Amino acid sequence: MSIFEILAEQRIADAIRRGELDNLPGAGRPLVFDDELFLSGEQRMINRVLKNAGFTPPEVRLRKELADLREALARHPDDERRELLQRELNMVLLRLGALRRH
Repeated sequence: MSIFEILAEQRIADAIRRGELDNLPGAGRPLVFDDELFLSGEQRMINRVLKNAGFTPPEVRLRKELADLREALARHPDDERRELLQRELNMVLLRLGALRRH
């Protein structure tokens, strides 16, 4: 553990003892990262800060669209809509791949 991590942990522990972190919004509930399971913790936090500032990177928007399409496909396993949803999903995957190459 680096000196910065040790200092950060000490300051957090002191703030907890003083009660400064009591009654925060969302206390006791897990953080939700909107289907970003395969991103590093640092990248998820960066995305969250950007989102809270009103900016959503294109990759994050595409990942959200991808998650929504996968959920829709799961709801319509044998529907005539499935083919259209699959095409949309493939287009989003192509756009996401193009972003990563740049």
